Amino acid sequence: MTVVETRGLVKTFGSVRACAGIDLTVRRGETVALLGPSGSGKSTLLRHLNGLTRPDSGSVSVLGVDVVSARGTALRALRRRVGVVFQQFNLVGRLTVMENVLSGALGRVRGPRYGVVTWPRAVRSEAFEHLDRVGLADRAYQRAGSLSGGQQQRVAIARALLQRPELVLADEPVASLDPETAASVMDLLVRVCREDGLTMVCTLHQIELALQWTGRVVGLRLGEVKLDEPTDLLDAVRLRGLYLSDPVTVP
Repeated sequence: MTVVETRGLVKTFGSVRACAGIDLTVRRGETVALLGPSGSGKSTLLRHLNGLTRPDSGSVSVLGVDVVSARGTALRALRRRVGVVFQQFNLVGRLTVMENVLSGALGRVRGPRYGVVTWPRAVRSEAFEHLDRVGLADRAYQRAGSLSGGQQQRVAIARALLQRPELVLADEPVASLDPETAASVMDLLVRVCREDGLTMVCTLHQIELALQWTGRVVGLRLGEVKLDEPTDLLDAVRLRGLYLSDPVTVP
């Protein structure tokens, strides 16, 4: 089943063409890395998949939904099916780890009364299970802001899992972490997605992480797809061609 499909996706910002006619298809269960230098269009492409950016032209379909035309209730319904992991974690530091994770279930519980959400016992139990999966069950009632960067990203992953997504979008999820922690977080993110049968599309700068933990690399440069192959057919030398100072077509 096709989970993501873009055809002729074009997006410009002033005189800069961030996406220059991108065609992309991602099937259920794939783990796909978007690689390329800064300004290549990786994050812009990812933002189109969640309806955060509208294209100038072209089509975007996610989980069978026309994202370009989706508005209001239809767009909110789609976003409940798409988990997002951000580079900067997007946690509320003054809240506990558990409270941050529980926010992933806001789309499937009754709205707050008097500004307070009453979380069903089953949802709290599920949140704790996901914290256990990411190795932070013992930090559930610790303030999120007191955690290390790697731990905060693990909380963000648990929050995304509690959403029960079908697709996970991760925008530079390890860019702010040291190499050892980045490898650990990537291992966790890919492992839980594969265990749950989720499709994942992530943007990365680190060639080695893409080769080790994802099944397919889509290489972007100047808003165009220059490469799209399974990782077992690629090596670091070919991928470094995406980062050369002069525009190239990667052979």
